[in-house]
Amino acid sequence: MNYDAVFDKAIDRLHAEGRYRVFIDILRNKGAYPNARCFAGHNGPKPITVWCSNDYLCMGQHPKVISAMEEALHDVGAGSGGTRNIGGNTHYHIELEHELADLHGKGGALLFTSGYVSNDATLSTLAKVLPGCIIYSDELNHASMIAGIRNAGCEKRVWRHNDIAHLEELLAADDPEAPKLIAFESVYSMDGDVAPIAAVCDLADKYNALTYCDEVHAVGMYGARGGGITERDGVADRVTIIEGTLGKAFGVMGGYIAADQKIVDVIRSYAPGFIFTTSLSPVLVAGVLAAVKHLKSSSEERDAQQANAAMLKALFAEAGLPVMMSNTHIVPLMVGDPVKAKRISDTLLAEYGVYVQPINYPTVPRGTERLRFTPGPHHDENMMRELTDALVEIWGRLELRVAQAA
Repeated sequence: MNYDAVFDKAIDRLHAEGRYRVFIDILRNKGAYPNARCFAGHNGPKPITVWCSNDYLCMGQHPKVISAMEEALHDVGAGSGGTRNIGGNTHYHIELEHELADLHGKGGALLFTSGYVSNDATLSTLAKVLPGCIIYSDELNHASMIAGIRNAGCEKRVWRHNDIAHLEELLAADDPEAPKLIAFESVYSMDGDVAPIAAVCDLADKYNALTYCDEVHAVGMYGARGGGITERDGVADRVTIIEGTLGKAFGVMGGYIAADQKIVDVIRSYAPGFIFTTSLSPVLVAGVLAAVKHLKSSSEERDAQQANAAMLKALFAEAGLPVMMSNTHIVPLMVGDPVKAKRISDTLLAEYGVYVQPINYPTVPRGTERLRFTPGPHHDENMMRELTDALVEIWGRLELRVAQAA
């Protein structure tokens, strides 16, 4: 076996398909985000503007968050010391779980090292604890949800995206006595659309199913206290398990679930992805704790972000750029070709100091490659107009088709 040849072929295939991923080399400027410094291909750092961060509300730069992390670092040190079971449990962890349970109106919450791990560990464990469980998964669910369902080894049904009639058709066809779990997201981050959560819960009630809602692109962003779409729509109490991230709107790192305390205890006691993983550093947890507390009482960041997202969509549409319209904070610009998407991204960075990553397969289906902009509360109107002008110039230079807004 020529191992090198196999590895070379695998990488060459990505290059040939135009979806080889290149990671940018930057440092954000503390207190001045979205401004950053790019190091790749330059003699020293070059100023750039970041347009694709998932730190949606800039909480990773918030003085309260930074101060809390500095205080924790000097109080308890850097690392957690191990798994939660062996040395890695601190008062910070316990307090944050209480805050997250309160945020979603649940009996308990459980921290994980990432949103990916929380999805994988929880979904795979639930299905193993429920013999004969069938999981009904929206076809556009996160890769981490798909991985968790696969690792569960249970029966699964994939329902067409946000298609309630199809979901009911699948539920009705299965054994009424079989344990059932409906898994879906609230905000789908590549298109920016929203799940019909209340309708899903209606079906769950009708067919005696549990519900699992991934709110990673919505927690902090929606609802009076940042509880997500489930809070905004008044349905959090109807969802069995709400999963979220601490690395997007809350600006730091980690993932979690919030649910009835009994379910939380089952996952805590049985999920290998929780039991055998070193816990989050208390420094990180302290930062998240400050972010969650702040966003429970402040809507300033959410309001500014939503206003800026609406403005950018309007500017793109007025300029004839193929923006995919939605009612959320996601601003996708359809390209439809991986090579062209990468070329636009490279040109923006090299010539305009604009950083936005191309989104290619397998994150999105082939033929729907796009640029995904996430304007934050500190992207001003002048930045948006300069970005729009740059995109119009590049679109014309590359002779790209100007599509109608979707």
